[in-house]
Amino acid sequence: MSVTDPQPPAPDARTDAAQEALHDRIAADSLTTRRDYLRIVATVSGGLAVGGIGVASGILHRHGDSDGSPEIMKIADRIEPGESLAFRYPGDEDRAIAVRMDDGTLAGYSAVCTHLACAVLWRKERGSEGELYCPCHEGIFDARTGEVTAGPPPRGLPKVILIEQADGSVWAVGTARSGESLQEGYCRQRGQGSPLCARLEGTATETGGGTERSERT
Repeated sequence: MSVTDPQPPAPDARTDAAQEALHDRIAADSLTTRRDYLRIVATVSGGLAVGGIGVASGILHRHGDSDGSPEIMKIADRIEPGESLAFRYPGDEDRAIAVRMDDGTLAGYSAVCTHLACAVLWRKERGSEGELYCPCHEGIFDARTGEVTAGPPPRGLPKVILIEQADGSVWAVGTARSGESLQEGYCRQRGQGSPLCARLEGTATETGGGTERSERT
């Protein structure tokens, strides 16, 4: 009696065809997924690039661009020397910051970096007067003027025109574009005939921030 080794079953052509089809489907799905992923990455990267170019070239909204008269708004009962205050002005989407330096100078600025629209922060401990700082790309602005002192921002910060009442309360009354004096910004928005338009002359440098002390807004 002889023992014969078991023979492997004959290959099934239908099974092989099904496996090949499945393999092709998986390969095609993987290729589609990779293409979709690359398409998404390219879209996001392109959006960031366009956004950066838009901010840099002025296509997108800039703080203080409006020619209309913004609302007069109280932002604080008082701001003490060495303090800063974050607020929204002239619109709910417009981030702004007010800083009071140790010598009493009060200045207001847009808190949106002119490079890629990151938030601008106040760093009191830097230098003798502190600085306005964008942590995204190390942009630095002068606290007194809002002008660029270091980093990639292409221009200084737009300004918020602040009025300090006799009781110490602080009010935002207008904005000035980057490179525009407080008087120019206020007179553009409120009109040359406004009493404060003439009074703002000399209260700040041509490009600096500043405040006017007043008995009434």
